[in-house]
Amino acid sequence: MRFVDEAVIKAISGNGGHGCVSFRREKFIPRGGPDGGDGGNGGNVVFKASTRLLSLYDFRLKRVYQAENGRPGQGSQMHGRGGKDLVVEMPVGTLVFERGENGAESLIADLSEPDVEVVIAHGGRGGKGNEHFKSSTMQAPRFSQPGEPGEEKSLRLELKILADAGLLGLPNAGKSTFISQVSAAKPKIAAYPFTTLVPNLGVMMDEFDPDRRMVIADIPGLIEGAHEGQGLGHRFLKHVERTRFLVHILSIEDVDMENPWAGFDLINDELQRFDETLGSREQIQVVNKIDLLPPEEVDGLRARAEADGRRIFFISALEGEGLDSVVSEMWRMLAELDRNVPLDSSRQIEPEPEEEFDVEVVWVRE
Repeated sequence: MRFVDEAVIKAISGNGGHGCVSFRREKFIPRGGPDGGDGGNGGNVVFKASTRLLSLYDFRLKRVYQAENGRPGQGSQMHGRGGKDLVVEMPVGTLVFERGENGAESLIADLSEPDVEVVIAHGGRGGKGNEHFKSSTMQAPRFSQPGEPGEEKSLRLELKILADAGLLGLPNAGKSTFISQVSAAKPKIAAYPFTTLVPNLGVMMDEFDPDRRMVIADIPGLIEGAHEGQGLGHRFLKHVERTRFLVHILSIEDVDMENPWAGFDLINDELQRFDETLGSREQIQVVNKIDLLPPEEVDGLRARAEADGRRIFFISALEGEGLDSVVSEMWRMLAELDRNVPLDSSRQIEPEPEEEFDVEVVWVRE
């Protein structure tokens, strides 16, 4: 399927039905008086967060969402039927921005929890029939109230993936291999940079507690200048914002003995420049692909990390070496974090051009 994380659509609520002008006319009942019924209210446009959707691709195919109009009133005090609400399912993690006439945007909804419903466009109110306007001085009103028009809003949708843990690092660090080993996700894996062009989601289950799970997001590789948009940095970094903690993976191929942790520092600097709160987020640092070096050199790096006061895990995601220790640390960190604390999602960046990627997106529960 195609992963799309931005779309521009239009939401139009239903118009209210017109009130009716009618007079009661029955045999043996002279001057029955006005009996025009009210028009029905227009339907609302409602956005609902759903775990069924993983992408905004559907909203590139259909751009206009319109609720049903209210029906007009009729005689004999019969009120018009209200228009049905249009409930539109959105992926969990969708931000809804309203675009003004001058191009300015304002956040009107954050669908950060499953099954949350937000009324985006309210339906117009139905008009009153002429029965409401009779009085001692106006016994035969020949007018009614028209229905109010519905709302029409231009919206920009932005999807930020929600996950407990986010995997990040330089390109070709082995993040996709890691997520494929600890969950049932099957991302594309190849021996060249930028294999992953969009985030992949995996769900890791606790072998000791089947009701406990952790959602992991594999974020595409970041490069120097990502905070300025280099290498689609803005598009990738915005997904990191919605993770509880980070698993920072560095390939041993990117370790220079003179400054072995430069890769960690580079990405952390990009996070700090992009968002200060993101730069201070809890993270687990991992050096991957230790199978490429002799054991004595790996031991030397472990000693160097201890001497530098860094807690770094050394693993081979391909062979499974050291994974248990990292997974245990991930569960420990998740247990310490309050999952009820909302993550900041109000910061806005310039919208990216509409692009689509023909890659697989996986969210699998084991």
